Amino acid sequence: MDSSALTAWLHLLHAPGVGPATFMRLLRQHATPRDVMAAGPSAWRRAGLSVAAIDFLQAETPPGVQADLDWSRREGHHILTLDDPRYPVRLKDIAGPPPVLYVVGDPQVLSWPMLAVVGSRHPTPGGRETAAAFSAHLARRGLVIASGLAKGIDAAAHEGALAAQGLTVAVTGTGPDRIYPAAHRDLGHRIVAEGAMVTELPTGTPVTPQNFPRRNRILAGLAVGTLVVEAATRSGSLITARLTVEQGREVFAIPGSIHNPLARGCHRLIREGAKLVETADDILEELGDLLPPQPPDPRTPAMVPAATTDPAPDADHVRLLEAMGHDPVSVDQLVARTTLTVGAVSSMLLLMELRGQVASLSGGRYVRLRSESGK
Repeated sequence: MDSSALTAWLHLLHAPGVGPATFMRLLRQHATPRDVMAAGPSAWRRAGLSVAAIDFLQAETPPGVQADLDWSRREGHHILTLDDPRYPVRLKDIAGPPPVLYVVGDPQVLSWPMLAVVGSRHPTPGGRETAAAFSAHLARRGLVIASGLAKGIDAAAHEGALAAQGLTVAVTGTGPDRIYPAAHRDLGHRIVAEGAMVTELPTGTPVTPQNFPRRNRILAGLAVGTLVVEAATRSGSLITARLTVEQGREVFAIPGSIHNPLARGCHRLIREGAKLVETADDILEELGDLLPPQPPDPRTPAMVPAATTDPAPDADHVRLLEAMGHDPVSVDQLVARTTLTVGAVSSMLLLMELRGQVASLSGGRYVRLRSESGK
């Protein structure tokens, strides 16, 4: 897009009181933002724009517009408008799509099959580990894992996808030049290297509560489905789930203990029709047709480095898997349960991770995947 056309998009986007609905109404009336800008004050008044908006549209390249243009000239920064071929089709299909997206990273990733993974900012340790394990497994199968970069389940989902060398997308509730929370700055940089960060909010937009429901709308709109891991009955995660349903897409929920307050939101979703999931394959049953053909089985000799072939007898592998159970465990716990040496356990865990049987988690722990997916 040439500079003058992009400037028209941004000028209209920044105008006071011109949200997505008004922006789309103006496009229906005038075809393009340049046509809107050329229509003049009388047409703008007839369209119901405020005096502040009309004054703004008459200004020549306001500071906010110039800041966006300067931001877009940096490497890896992209501004996608609705008529950009890279604008994701799934998001364009929702009611009132964002007229403009600010993307850091690879904008093509936004059009790939994507699963939103959401949940509490203050999850239980088990909830955090479940989010990471599911995200790792699904990322290996070809789904892009999307979340909101928040603390808790969001961060665990991003980390799980990255640990599996998969792709992940962060949808943020601030301008593209800010990362919130600040503690996730390094995580944000890693996400950009393996996917993208995206927002509809212009540069310089600070953290404000009303921006997060807008963020949730984009998260639901980009994804083919939403997985809720842990959520209270009143939470932003349930807003994302509701938006997913309104857009005609799948909602998945992981059940939990009746004594866990963070399971109640998931139980409510299940009662309302969300699919109860216990394994990653429960999700793939619904979304598998959207994925590319499955890659070669990593258990074949060609996919396993020679140095790690058969490091221990099969009986020891079986014993180690049985000792893992279904909860995250440390190497020391496995040594105590199996009486195998630390070296043998570590070597077997490496091979099992290559085969997709286990996933490594933070804190040096491992979780069993193969049994969880029913294989």
